[in-house]
Parts: sequence; C-alpha cells; structure tokens
Amino acid sequence: MIIVSGIRLPLGSTKEDAEREAFKRVGHPGDYTLRRVSYDMRRGQATMVCSVTASLGDAEAEKRIASSAKEMQYSEMQQLRPHHGTERMNYRPVVVGAGPAGLFAAYLLSEYGYMPILLERGADVDTRTAKVDSFFLSGDLDTDTNIQFGEGGAGTFSDGKLTTRINDGLCDYVLNTFCFFGAPDDILTKAKPHIGTDNLRGIIKRIREKIIENGGEVRFLSRVEDITVEDGRITRVRCAGNDIPVETVVLACGHSARDTYSMLMSHGALITAKPFSVGFRIEHLQEDVDRSLYGRFAGDPRLPKGEYNLSAHVGGRGVYTFCMCPGGTVVAAASESGAIVTNGMSRYLRDGKNANSAVCVSVGPEDFGSSPVRAMDFQRNLERAAYAAAGGGYSAPASDVGSFLDGKKGLRKGRIEPSYPRGVVPFDLEKILGSELSECLRGGLRAFADKMDCFSDSEAVLTGVETRTSAPVRINRDENRQAVGIQGLYPCGEGAGYAGGIVSSAVDGLRTAAAIIEKYCPFRG
Repeated sequence: MIIVSGIRLPLGSTKEDAEREAFKRVGHPGDYTLRRVSYDMRRGQATMVCSVTASLGDAEAEKRIASSAKEMQYSEMQQLRPHHGTERMNYRPVVVGAGPAGLFAAYLLSEYGYMPILLERGADVDTRTAKVDSFFLSGDLDTDTNIQFGEGGAGTFSDGKLTTRINDGLCDYVLNTFCFFGAPDDILTKAKPHIGTDNLRGIIKRIREKIIENGGEVRFLSRVEDITVEDGRITRVRCAGNDIPVETVVLACGHSARDTYSMLMSHGALITAKPFSVGFRIEHLQEDVDRSLYGRFAGDPRLPKGEYNLSAHVGGRGVYTFCMCPGGTVVAAASESGAIVTNGMSRYLRDGKNANSAVCVSVGPEDFGSSPVRAMDFQRNLERAAYAAAGGGYSAPASDVGSFLDGKKGLRKGRIEPSYPRGVVPFDLEKILGSELSECLRGGLRAFADKMDCFSDSEAVLTGVETRTSAPVRINRDENRQAVGIQGLYPCGEGAGYAGGIVSSAVDGLRTAAAIIEKYCPFRG
C-alpha cells in the first residue's frame, strides 16, 4: 500500500475530503482509507493534517508511484500469521499477568488452539473497580487488587492511551483488535488515540471471554508465589499453594511486581537495574491547557481536548511530562502498604474540569547504583517518604507550583481544586525528592512555561509522588525471548523492561506468543 502524508485541510473537513485529495495525488483508482489526523495550530490558523492509505492491488505499481513524490511512501501490510511449530507441548502454556502484554499473549495463543492458563494476582475488572473505589473512599488498600494489579493491568485505570514511539507493524493489529472488541473506531485515525478507562473495562472483559471461548482458562486472585527451576528450565509454578507443571510460561507481571522480581533473582534469572523517572503529578484547568495550545480556537468542538508532551534537559538530566490526562483526575495508585503512588486517569469523553500529567526527572545508576534491589528500594523509599509527609491514611503531599519554585511549603486555594481522591496535605516537596532532583524539576517547569502559558500559573497543583513511570529493572532475555538463566520462561511487556504503555506492551506480548507458537505444536492433552 501507499501512505500519502502531509494532506493539509481546513478545520472541519471530512474523511472523504482527505481521501479525495489523496486520490488526486496518487492518480490511480484503488481503496483509499483515512489513516491519521492531527492538528497544526501554527501561524494563528487551525489546520487538519491527514495521512491516507492507498491500496491499488498492484505492489509494483504502488512502489513506483510512491517513489515519485516525497509525501508518499510504500509500506507492506504486516500480517500476524505465525506457523505452528513441531515440538510437542506437554503442558498448557501459562501466562502470568492480565495486563496488555499478558492479555494479548493469551489471546493469540488461544486463537491458535494452545488453550493457555492465564494467572492474575488481582481480581476481575468489576471486582477490581469496586476495590479501587472502596480504597479511594476508605483508605483500605488491597495489596493484590488495586490500581496496579488486577485484570487489565495498570493501564485499566489510566486514559487508555494508545500512543507509542515504537515503529512496529503490529501496532495496527493491536488497534484493530481493540476495535473488534468494542473500542471506538476513531482510535484508528487519531494521531493520539485513546480508549478511556470507562470503555477499556468492558473491552478487557470481552477479550477475556474470547480467551475462554477458545478453550483457555483465566484464574483471578492467583499470585505466582514461586517457581521451580531444574537444570536451567522452569518446570513448575506455585500458585495459591499448589504447583502447576509447566514448560512454557509467559511472564507479563507488570512494572510493580517487586516480589516477583525478588523471587526470580533467587532462582538465577539475570535481572539488571535500568533508568526510570520520578516526580509529581501537575494539575491545571483543562480550559487553560486548551487556551495555551489552541489560542483563539480554544473551545472549538471540532478540536480534541488539548494535550501536551514536553521535555527539557536540566542539570544533566531529562525532565519531561508523561501520561498526560486531559479532563482527568489524579488517582491513588499505591500497591504497598504505607506508601503513596500517584497516577492519572481520564474517561473517554475527557470531560473533567482539570487536566493532569506527570512531571518527572530521570534517575539512574548515579542515584541507586547498579543493583536491581537498590533500584526498587529507591522507588519504595520515595513512596514511603510521601506517605509519612502527608501523615498517613494515604493522603498525599502537595504544593502549588509557585511555592515549589520558591523552595517552600504552600498550597493556595485557587481556581484549581486537587482531584487526588484521598485528599492532599501541604508540604515542601523538596524534602521528599531532595535538592538535586527538585532543582532539575524546577528548571523543567520554567522551561515548560516558555512553551505553554498554563505552566506559568503559580496556582497549578503538584501532588506527590509519581514513581511508577516504568519498571526499575529489566528481566534479561535471549534472542529466543526466553529469560537468561531460565529456559521456558518468556518475560515480556512493561514489567520485563521491554515496553512502555498499552500498545508497545501488547505488541511485545504478541511477539512472545508468536515465538511459542512457532516453536511448539498446540497442546493436545
């Protein structure tokens, strides 16, 4: 197919307008489909920028036409069609973790007749939602079922963002699969697609039901307590006090499964520390974000809710915004007792009053050394310090931006009401992160204020701490996607340190499942 990019159209144009313009440029009949839409607000104008795919039914003609203009490129459609391997499978494959990586791995295995057993330490998504709501109200934390753990993984309580930096043909497979199970069709064309946490919950259930329909099994409240390794190969998984014999285990444990990391290290898995980022959640009014991005077009219903992605280099470290949630709320995302973790969440309509985003600074070996245990402890110590700072009860420490920039305690009551559900307590946030990291964050906030007016608002709210931006470790794997030191164990997804976000995690899970399919023939009992 040909991808025709850079099609600029007036705001309010339709998909048919974009497809007609692509046809004019290609000059041949075929199947034209809108691929992506973004918006350019430069020069005081609002312009739609579109790309369209053109399938002419003749690959050689497509290549020739695509080479004739810089705004066209030829792309081969990538199909996910692994061939069954020949090795005998003695036991059903086990998938650990029902986040994006594990869910898509189990789904593909089930579609190819492998009848996987999917183990999830947390509850099903409906029970999980009730548990999370209860925690928000009462402060009663379930350490196995929470924002981090449970069906759907951490992304279930987010914005359902489907943006990714990876350039992998399977990204489209993931988006189309989400649509098949009920996601809005606009995720196929938006430059920054999102499902919304409200829609995502139903989609996850339908994927689970399909896995079961295909002969798979899903077990909730089934935390993997231990494994057995014999002669360098995984042979058993202990779950709820019972041993399950195995020969292939997809490990998609998520980035907060610190107990799982420790257990694997005790069995000789090669786990290394990796850089990650820490910081706070910042809240602005959504209308201020829109005004900063869209100027006089702010509020135009033809434009999406404003969202941003900012970065700066300060003091030898990267400072950046992450997981921006338009019209969303800051959520209590702890998974360990006596610790504070923040994250952001939006519904599909993004119709909340506030916008929030992580503002984070990079940390690495210079901060915690090369030990994976010390990397995890670095996160944990910040989370416990935040808990103590707010006085317990899972309230969170907070500051207005002006006070933080001045290096003091302060939280003025202004236009922006903090949305963190357990309540916030004014605190000097530098006392949690320390002077060096705080100075980098201050430099980042000042740099962002030069790019967006809303970051100049001294009443914007900072709530701490954001520590789970990515896994602090990597479970190293070989060229066959198996864990170094433990054959038959296939670490994947964000928790293994090989992905970041819903789409890249799902793609990693798919490629891991495909590796198993191409090695083994389906389990026959």
